[in-house]
Amino acid sequence: MVHQNFSNHLSQILGVPINSIEFCSSFYEVREVKKNEIILREGEVSDSTFFVEKGLLRMYSIDKAGKEHVIQFAPEGWIISDTTSQLLNEKSRFYIEAIEESTIVITRDGFFEHLAKEYPEVAEKNQRLMFNHIKNLQNRVNALISTTAEERYLEFLKKYPNLMLRAPQWMVASYLGITPESLSRVRKELAKKKFEI
Repeated sequence: MVHQNFSNHLSQILGVPINSIEFCSSFYEVREVKKNEIILREGEVSDSTFFVEKGLLRMYSIDKAGKEHVIQFAPEGWIISDTTSQLLNEKSRFYIEAIEESTIVITRDGFFEHLAKEYPEVAEKNQRLMFNHIKNLQNRVNALISTTAEERYLEFLKKYPNLMLRAPQWMVASYLGITPESLSRVRKELAKKKFEI
């Protein structure tokens, strides 16, 4: 079965020839996950990366007071994983959960190494993706401490178009580092300014 988004990722982003996609199939697993199903729990050591073929996932942590903090959303075509747990073999501090019924492609440790042996350019392109991921995380931390709630919300809309229609508002507020009430106020203020949301 062809998984179009994953095939596109391998060919367009990593440079794997389209006629060789089948070669990779023995190195990954496709899985259907139910809404609210948790695929990684705090305390587990992760050896997997999750590519979202269809659906929507989120990564979050829970603090000592029991409050959830959304770190990342992953709609179709996105990758989500606890990279620190994978690379350092440490227990995860995060959960990864399906917000919608989803189809995910699970790649285990060694997947990219296998690809790079066959297609050497994959290693460099995958490293570039990793650096881009680190840059995005740094930008996110900086935004949380130096921008207004409105600026963060506008950036969220650019990064995740249509996600407001798919994720509960409290999850979006958690991602933005504000309360759901504050998010409602921000949206009302933008609506008054005739901003399209």
